Amino acid sequence: MRVVEFHTGLADPLGFACRMLRKAQRQGHRVLVTLPGQRLNELDSLLWTFDPQSFVPHVRVPQAQPDLAARTPIWLCEQAPGGPVPPVLLNLGAPLADGLERFQRLIEIVGHGADEAQGGRERWRSYRAQGLEIKHHAAAVSPADD
Repeated sequence: MRVVEFHTGLADPLGFACRMLRKAQRQGHRVLVTLPGQRLNELDSLLWTFDPQSFVPHVRVPQAQPDLAARTPIWLCEQAPGGPVPPVLLNLGAPLADGLERFQRLIEIVGHGADEAQGGRERWRSYRAQGLEIKHHAAAVSPADD
């Protein structure tokens, strides 16, 4: 992996993540999602309810049985586990994972709050220091969002 994709300034980062994970699952991708504490619980609930017409299969790692995790496309955890992982890492504010070379793709989702933006900037600088290229996607801000 040589490129990190940043999606920044999002008003609803968890909703954005749900839509991105639904798309990834439909395309047959496997994704490890990392995010801190309570936000992990929120995303877990949202993946069941954000779209009444679809379900995004997911498990909590490391709590899930290994055979169930192996069959499930979306893994949710506070930090990347050791050992085999899905090839895509989607991070929503968790500290940097060790062993980034294990991932084929890394996506950062950063909300528009001051704390989220500061954490995103720190991760951005760390990725740059590691020689990774950054691809940036800034959320469009409408006049009503000001």
